[in-house]
Amino acid sequence: MLQHQFPSVQSNAAAYLQHLCFGDNKIKAEIRRQGGIQLLVDLLDHRMSEVHRSACGALRNLVYGKANDENKVTLKNCGGIPALVRLLRKTGDLEIKELVTGVLWNLSSCDALKMPIIQDALAVLTNSVIIPHSNWDSSPNHHDDRKLHLHTSQVLRNATGCLRNVSSAGEEARRRMRECDGLTDALLFVIQTSLGSSEIDSKTVENCVCILRNLSYRLAAETSHGQQGGLEELDGLLCDANGHEGESSGCWGKKKKKKKGVDQWDGVGPFPDTPEPPKGVQMLWHPTIVKPYLTLLSECSNPDTLEGAAGALQNLAAGSWKWSVYIRAAVRKEKGLPILVELLRIDNDKVVCAVATALRNMALDIRNKELIGKYAMRDLIHRLPGGSSSTNNNATSIGTSGTTGSVCKTMSDDTVTAICCALHEVITKNMENAKGLRDAGGIEKLIGIARSKGDK
Repeated sequence: MLQHQFPSVQSNAAAYLQHLCFGDNKIKAEIRRQGGIQLLVDLLDHRMSEVHRSACGALRNLVYGKANDENKVTLKNCGGIPALVRLLRKTGDLEIKELVTGVLWNLSSCDALKMPIIQDALAVLTNSVIIPHSNWDSSPNHHDDRKLHLHTSQVLRNATGCLRNVSSAGEEARRRMRECDGLTDALLFVIQTSLGSSEIDSKTVENCVCILRNLSYRLAAETSHGQQGGLEELDGLLCDANGHEGESSGCWGKKKKKKKGVDQWDGVGPFPDTPEPPKGVQMLWHPTIVKPYLTLLSECSNPDTLEGAAGALQNLAAGSWKWSVYIRAAVRKEKGLPILVELLRIDNDKVVCAVATALRNMALDIRNKELIGKYAMRDLIHRLPGGSSSTNNNATSIGTSGTTGSVCKTMSDDTVTAICCALHEVITKNMENAKGLRDAGGIEKLIGIARSKGDK
């Protein structure tokens, strides 16, 4: 019936197949075995939008769920991705846009399809969906129509969900996405528009933050700016390898344009090297991005968004790249350290893990290290497993079993490791912080972890 001469019959057949395979993996596989996926893909180039709608609905169900990766690969092998992209490019129907982006989102969870989606769909998703629906480059006049707005937001949610999945496909994927004109700008615009509104906890904002987090990974090594901005530019905000706090090492290498001999940013004045506001990929690492991330961390209650924003700051603050130095100082300047420390108390393992790792990277900055040692030490140690029987400031400890008298839930190994890494960085070359760790009962807890049974 999908090949019937009457479009109404084709459309009804596709709609009924969508209904039959909903939640039924056996039927999804059966439709694939009978050649149904190819026939549905063929209908994407039909002349009638009613047929497009039914075909997309059926395909979206057929490729939903981890159990149906074979269907996803089959759809790709039938030329399905270019067909979906052609339809997305030419349709003016928001509902069809929502369906097509939904199919692409379902496909994007399959590792084998991530690069093909980037090759065939990235530009169209960015230009036909993300930029127009983010309102980044338009007037905010069409928010009046509620139904329109609902579909718009669903389309944006699906498209960002798809790009979030493909952004984890490795270095080449990140490079292509960073170079995609307008993508970074639009994603950041969606985030900034959400701040202070109910949208802040939405799936769309979560998707945008997670994409930016992935695109912020290994920036110094993977972008031309990173290579030009010489990784050797260690500076006075970092401890150097010999343990001297390199306060006087203001020699920044190649860039000698400054009036002062020292291109040393003091963490207070304007950032060096930025005559005009950042555009495109530069927005990923420019210190102005710190404020929206910190606003998310203090106002958002979606744990996946919190983890993503902390992870983005963690990525940006890693290593000795010039911009990483600026980011670490900007987080301090924008009062971000207390926001991070407070999130250590949250009851979510992944958030605590990301925040602890972010704090570890923030502590590469000498001043940050002092502040984190002073204000975060007890929180860091409190989150380690093991009882608080050793410290007498906590007379009414809940458990008396010694090792598990902790109030908080057991942390995953990854999170315990992240906290230990943070503690290690915070006490390295800082005697005061080492004393602080001792005074907070940290040594007993660390010995407990070292002795604990387990294969890790």
